[in-house]
Amino acid sequence: MSESVNSVLAIDCTKDGTAWSISGAKPGFTGGSGPGLDAGRPIEPQLIDLVGAILDETGLRPQAFACGAAGLHRPDADAALAGLRDTSIEQVVLADHATTRYLGALGDAEGVMVDCGTSVVTLAVGPGEIARVDGWGWLMGGSGSAFWIGRNALEAAMRGYDGRRESTVLTDMLLDDFDDLELAYMELEADPDRVARVASYASRVDEAAVTDPVARNILDKAAAHLSESVVAAAYRVDLGRHEPPTVCALGTTFESDRVRARFVDFLTMNWPAFELSTPLSDGLHGAQRLVSLGDSPLSARVFRADRHR
Repeated sequence: MSESVNSVLAIDCTKDGTAWSISGAKPGFTGGSGPGLDAGRPIEPQLIDLVGAILDETGLRPQAFACGAAGLHRPDADAALAGLRDTSIEQVVLADHATTRYLGALGDAEGVMVDCGTSVVTLAVGPGEIARVDGWGWLMGGSGSAFWIGRNALEAAMRGYDGRRESTVLTDMLLDDFDDLELAYMELEADPDRVARVASYASRVDEAAVTDPVARNILDKAAAHLSESVVAAAYRVDLGRHEPPTVCALGTTFESDRVRARFVDFLTMNWPAFELSTPLSDGLHGAQRLVSLGDSPLSARVFRADRHR
């Protein structure tokens, strides 16, 4: 099957799952989804295998491959293209997931995107430069993320258990999960999936916040951290000096009504006329935009390889 020269395989990758589409393909064909990537292994070889599997499955022959993936901070597009030498792919365009999430949410317009789930990253695009704030992982960053919320909830639960601080229903939450609360830390430390496991408590903290002041305080502090990142990122690219910047808030952490509301409250303290913007689309749409991305500060975060150059 011969596809048009504009045929592009776009993939949006996270550790939780992948989504893909092929533009210029047969009518009615939309794409598919699959399992996530293993963040503990190099990303490019996994992408090569993923592209090969998609091409084998569909029988389509796109000329370009564009991808945004978590962990692709310094991607090797040349290596990816070399690994696809036996396919129809002639051009590879790679970027980290924050870049494609931004493109999906705001296109190439100026503004700030904060993407907060298990981890968090904030990306701002100004008139001539970009700024990344946080996104430094669970050991060095992640302030306000679901992991941060879960980690603070676990500590608050144990402080309540010890009698060091006020009692909280978060202690009861842990008692429901562990037979012996004094051994809980050992089980969590030994769990290879401990980051996701700790982050999973964020939704339960949100539920507890209806009645528990300790849980509410944790969510309010998370919102404060997230708003602080937005303000810092905006100012670094010379946005928000005279009027509120365009800001999109993405990710599961913002599904908490309290986090979202307090986040807006904190930003309104900086910009009284601030209103949160609705994202244009998603990360897959952002990956689709990579090939045609023109003269934008975001181009500095995009890595290309072309078989004919």
